[in-house]
Amino acid sequence: MTTITTAPGPAHAAILGVGAYRPARLVPNSEIVDAIDSTDEWIQQRSGIKTRRIADDSETVISMSVDASRVALERAGIAADQIDCVIVATVSHLLQMPSAATAIAHELGTKAAAFDVSAACAGFCHGVALGSDMVRAGSAGYALVIGVEKLSDITDPTDRGTAFIFADGAGAVVIGPSDTPGIGPVVWGSDGEHYDHIRTREPWVDALGSDEPGIPFITMKGSEVFRWASYSMAKIAQEALDRAGVTVDQLDCFIPHQANNRITDAMARSLGLPPTVRIARDIVDAGNTSAASVPLAFERMIADGDARPGDLALLVAFGAGLSYAAQVVTVP
Repeated sequence: MTTITTAPGPAHAAILGVGAYRPARLVPNSEIVDAIDSTDEWIQQRSGIKTRRIADDSETVISMSVDASRVALERAGIAADQIDCVIVATVSHLLQMPSAATAIAHELGTKAAAFDVSAACAGFCHGVALGSDMVRAGSAGYALVIGVEKLSDITDPTDRGTAFIFADGAGAVVIGPSDTPGIGPVVWGSDGEHYDHIRTREPWVDALGSDEPGIPFITMKGSEVFRWASYSMAKIAQEALDRAGVTVDQLDCFIPHQANNRITDAMARSLGLPPTVRIARDIVDAGNTSAASVPLAFERMIADGDARPGDLALLVAFGAGLSYAAQVVTVP
């Protein structure tokens, strides 16, 4: 019997470089409170957010991704034509097809395999898992994983439950072979019982086919999501630590999805994180950027010196679906 030849791969994969793009426009709470009958104090108390970045017309899902990717590639010391797969996590690329990834790959100068992942805020951690597995399986020498959102396009500026939360930006990582384990086993899944907790108000076909066509903006059951995440995500995070063989005392950085500072606090308490673990708080200045939030927070921690080469970082994310993913990684 003839056997199929398979591609050999390295034993381990790691994140080799991290890049970010943040839109130029900084929007403080004071600019949005009147439209939602709120106050700066209320927003900060409820979410921890003081400011957020909002993209202008020239800053697109494609352009922000390209800029973040170029930084990640430079920091990884990898040329774009060495990338074999481009994975883009986003829910705000408003073309159903083609994927944002194919356009980004072209702009970067690679003909790599390219596709989008729709797992909302958990999408980036899904992409890291896929990229790591591809490298170790030999189907990609290097993978580029991007989390990007232009949520301002699909957020109702008058919705008191969402207008102050969502923002724009892009983060990217290069994943490649490593002599030592750099990306731990992923713990991922979904809780479809709560499928409608975060969603667009209506399907596109209904919104655009109505008498008053318009964008089907994001809607969210904030209290329900808060309770679910505060209770469930610490268990997922602990399982990721256990599967990686890492204890909380060995952890250096905690980089959760930047959804809400109170959720982050609840997870940290449930995990029993010691004071030595540095916790990402990018949400304060960047808002909730969905799929972009983990890589943006990761890059900010590196830039600020809170995440150092060789540190162990726990990535955790959850989003619409409700989908979730978590893994331990080594800081490049």
